[in-house]
Amino acid sequence: MKYILRGAEEAGKEVYKKAKKIIDEGKARGSLTLKGFEKEVEVDGRRHVVKVIDGGAVEEDRDGKTLLRIKITAEVDGVKSEYTITYGRHGAGNRSEGIAYASTSASDGRKADAEKLAAVIKALTGEEPRVYRINNSRIMIVCGGEHLDGFRRYAELADAVEEWLEETSQRTRRP
Repeated sequence: MKYILRGAEEAGKEVYKKAKKIIDEGKARGSLTLKGFEKEVEVDGRRHVVKVIDGGAVEEDRDGKTLLRIKITAEVDGVKSEYTITYGRHGAGNRSEGIAYASTSASDGRKADAEKLAAVIKALTGEEPRVYRINNSRIMIVCGGEHLDGFRRYAELADAVEEWLEETSQRTRRP
C-alpha cells in the first residue's frame, strides 16, 4: 500500500486522495461486527438507542432477478424486532436500491416501527434512509447504494453484499 500511495502522490494531489479513499474503504470492509453493535442516533428529531443482536444477508432469486436480503435483529429503545431490507437493481443505471416496510403488527404502531428501522439503518450505515407513506396505510423505507456501502463494513454482511454486487453487475452487462 505504501508503494501505491507513493506513486499516487507523485501523480498529483487528486490521484493521491482517490487512492487513499479506495484503500481506506477496503480496510473498512468487513472490519466491524453486527453482534453487540450499539449506538445512539437521532431520527426525525428524536434520539434512539440501537443495540444489534444479530444479522446476516443472503441472495435470493425471484422471478429471474437476484435479490439481496439483509436481515437484522435489533433492540431499539428496549423493543426487540427483526427487520428485512431487500435490495434489487433498478432503472437504466442499474442502481442498487433496498426496500423495507414497517411492520403492521408492531406493538407500538407502524409509524414507530418505521422510525426504529430508520434508526437501525442510520446507526449501522451513518446515512438516514428515505421514508415514504403509501396510500395512508403502508410505510416504505428506501435505502440506496450509500447504505449498501455502509452495510458491507460488517463481517456478517460483507461477503454476501460483494457477491451480490458482482453477480448483478455482470448480469446486466450480458447481451
